[in-house]
Amino acid sequence: MAASTATDFELVERFRQALDLLNPSGAKIGLAVSGGPDSIAMLLLAHEAIPGGFEVATVDHGLRPEAKDECALVLAACEQRGVSCEVLGIEVGEGNLQAQARAARYEALGDWATRRGLAAVATAHHADDQAETLLMRLNRGSGVAGLAGVRRSQPPGPGGIHILRPLLGFRRAELKKVIAGARQKVVHDPSNVDERFDRVRIRSALADCDWLDPAALAISASNVAEAYEALQAYAERLWPEMVTQTADGFLLKPGRSREMNRRLLAQVMERLGGRPRGGDVARLLLRLEAGEGGNVAGVLARIEDGRWALTREPPRRTG
Repeated sequence: MAASTATDFELVERFRQALDLLNPSGAKIGLAVSGGPDSIAMLLLAHEAIPGGFEVATVDHGLRPEAKDECALVLAACEQRGVSCEVLGIEVGEGNLQAQARAARYEALGDWATRRGLAAVATAHHADDQAETLLMRLNRGSGVAGLAGVRRSQPPGPGGIHILRPLLGFRRAELKKVIAGARQKVVHDPSNVDERFDRVRIRSALADCDWLDPAALAISASNVAEAYEALQAYAERLWPEMVTQTADGFLLKPGRSREMNRRLLAQVMERLGGRPRGGDVARLLLRLEAGEGGNVAGVLARIEDGRWALTREPPRRTG
């Protein structure tokens, strides 16, 4: 094994303990490494903590000319340490570029993990990411779903992939120590210092605010995520009592809990082929509560004997 790449044995041990909890069987896992400081730090920690117990994939979205050089940096870092690494080329569909890129990335990682027989794929989300996301969404007036932080372990979802996040207990500054100790080159995304982005402004505000504890904020985000899961489970239990499928859609009988009404309404809209955002669901809920119908996110709603009748929006005529 190569010489130590982490400056602090305590960080390596914490990483090993995090993986022991997330992957108790010790099965081989994959690491999603972009070349940025956080994911490269994860690679270095894994090389110390679980040598031979992981492989690496790096994704080329084909969206920026620098992408090939960034993938080459990851390949070189892995080659130096005798770690298997594969570049996954993907094509990003039209529409919301970030959402499409994310979906394509996870699908490619899922296919790779399956092909390589990997138990899960680890990503480099850390405590500061959690804190920034929470504050950013609080500032937008998000509900429980928006405020819920990512979980340390996420069962198969996009791309059929089991996601692990072993760095959620780590701070960004700690990961920088790992990089500095290894003197490892990393990729610096210029968007990370672009003040046009909400996250960059939040990050700057956090850096100048010594009375806010990002680690505590990250714990709060995880707690909200647990509450979100409990609400989702309760909504699933209520579905047979409150929702009836019809020949052309669904009938929803509203109950006493506005939150459950909103969740079930969102689920019905999704089953009808809509892709509603939180604002879409909120707008339609207000209309239905006022006794009005509406057409939101491709779903047509009306009041029918005290229940909410929901169907797909009829196709528009052309010509």
